[in-house]
Amino acid sequence: MPEVQQVEPGARIGPNALTQFQTVLENAGETALWTDLLQKAQITTLPDMTGLIPEQPVARFHRHLRAERPNEAAHLSRQAGRRTADYILAHRIPKTAQWLLKMLPASASARLLAKAIAKNAWTFAGSGRFEILSFQPLRFALYDNPLILGETAKKPLCDWNAAVFERLFQELVNPAAEVRETTCRACGADACRFDIDW
Repeated sequence: MPEVQQVEPGARIGPNALTQFQTVLENAGETALWTDLLQKAQITTLPDMTGLIPEQPVARFHRHLRAERPNEAAHLSRQAGRRTADYILAHRIPKTAQWLLKMLPASASARLLAKAIAKNAWTFAGSGRFEILSFQPLRFALYDNPLILGETAKKPLCDWNAAVFERLFQELVNPAAEVRETTCRACGADACRFDIDW
């Protein structure tokens, strides 16, 4: 395992960054892997979804997933990211707000959704920092993403984040929306950057 930089000991993150992997791994016939990853991440109980959870064990879970399944981790993380977005749509964004975003022109709804994501970034950025870099084109940056902090890779690693963003934009802005991570801290960039197109 690579040496991992320390993050704030009290930093917290939304539980979906962990819990949505359970169904994904079980559906893939990887129940034993789910149990093993929890043990390696030193997670003894699952969160009840009512509040934020400590960031460090979740970051360890993501690191161990990439180490244990290097060829499948990106796909599994994207599936968990989509499930996270579905949870957000079902439990966190009021139906009237969803209806309004779907009725507005895509450029207007994209701007509103981006601002809502920024306002709630504490739920997925943890000790990191989220920023909207531009609206046209729409571009996000996540500085010091705790889920990949301290890792090195040849390609971007923030598949879970990208999938959360992509699913939200597909559901609320345009079904053709795509999110691409263009730079990643794990690849030596100063931030993880995401381009959103539709």
